[in-house]
Amino acid sequence: MVKSCFLAASVLLMSSMQVLAQEFESATSAVTNMRVGWNLGNTLDANSGSTTNMWIEKWSQRNTSDYETAWGQPVTTEALIKMFKEAGFNAIRVPVTWYPHMGVQVNDLNWNLSAWSPTQVDAAWMARVKEIVDYVVNNGMYCIINVHHDTGEASTAWMRASVDNYNKYKDIYEDLWKQIATTFKDYDEHLLFEGYNEMLDTYGSWCFASFAASGQYNATSAADSYKAVNSYAQSFVNAVRATGGNNSYRNLIVNTYGSCCGSGNWNQHLLEPLKYLEYPTDKAKNHIIFQLHYYPEIKNLSWAKTECATMLSDIKKHLQGKAPVIFGEWGSSNNIEKNSDGSYKDDYDTSYKQNKLDFARYFVEKCKEAGITTFYWMGLSDRDDRKNLNWTQPDLKDAIIKGYYGDNGYTTGVTSQSSSLTSKPSPKKHIENGRVVIVKGGDKYSVTGTRIK
Repeated sequence: MVKSCFLAASVLLMSSMQVLAQEFESATSAVTNMRVGWNLGNTLDANSGSTTNMWIEKWSQRNTSDYETAWGQPVTTEALIKMFKEAGFNAIRVPVTWYPHMGVQVNDLNWNLSAWSPTQVDAAWMARVKEIVDYVVNNGMYCIINVHHDTGEASTAWMRASVDNYNKYKDIYEDLWKQIATTFKDYDEHLLFEGYNEMLDTYGSWCFASFAASGQYNATSAADSYKAVNSYAQSFVNAVRATGGNNSYRNLIVNTYGSCCGSGNWNQHLLEPLKYLEYPTDKAKNHIIFQLHYYPEIKNLSWAKTECATMLSDIKKHLQGKAPVIFGEWGSSNNIEKNSDGSYKDDYDTSYKQNKLDFARYFVEKCKEAGITTFYWMGLSDRDDRKNLNWTQPDLKDAIIKGYYGDNGYTTGVTSQSSSLTSKPSPKKHIENGRVVIVKGGDKYSVTGTRIK
């Protein structure tokens, strides 16, 4: 009797986990159901940005709010997230920079990165990240958290697209993701992890690897960089999956080198970041998403649209056959009009304004047609407007929303027909008071030892 009960329990657990693997929302569905998104930028990603000018560490108490407000944004409130939800945004990307909260020791304004001995993530910082994630997912929205300015061109970026760098920091990177993944282990498919932001080579090259090298290209160095990016992506997947629970099937996002999108035709190497990004080995099927960033010139609207159409075609050719794609960041380049005397205007937001509005709607429309979700970078509501729950750029917000929903804009309650979140409940495995509990709909089955209740 005991043996048969144990066998029944084992079968129930195995079948439950198989169903969970099949029913946990796929990457393809998630990209569709996120609809249109926004970045909570310059907030949890704020940092000192220079090993020789660690000003936040030097001149603050290093509270979570000291970092969150360091780049001019207010402390984030759930009311702000609700404002975006009510406007029609269904996903928020929350960039997070982790290195200041992992045992950074500052001598005056200087940080000796080479002597850094990372520690566990500060508990207060992790708790604040969790609090903001909860603001998003508790409002029924998708949330992406990542490892942000731990990459990039600043001297504080400890992660670089080089094999030597990967070998040096592999264990630290994997441990960081195990900490993050463990903290959010029980969150459902509304939470996605992004392994790294804009990872650059040791030259700080944009557009493609080794662009900043002598001669603007070094084939050996470029190959090393693309190998390192793929290695970091694989470590990310391995670390998250190893924590189990919902992380066994959570949708994970990996970026191209530099998050480069391949736009333009001015150099033969522009498409390399797309061509050389590999799909990581993953025991979970269809739970990987590729991410790109896009900041086009929009002075000439017709040219910008033509370039965009070519880019989307290249993305379909080189990436979408392997995994669904999102633009985790996008916006206009630093296009500032000149006054009659040749000086630049002060107001970036109003320069080429109509072009910005027209391109925003066009871009979101075309990405939706291509099955790609877009996340606008910052703007829209900024600084005091965030605090006071106002739109800094209401017309741009409207252009983005109409680009996705059409002329009538967003109607409360709009849902995607493909959403697995509105389908019948699937079995979920939880741990409650030391017992394995399998939940399907309103029914619960607990397994304790060899007994099924």
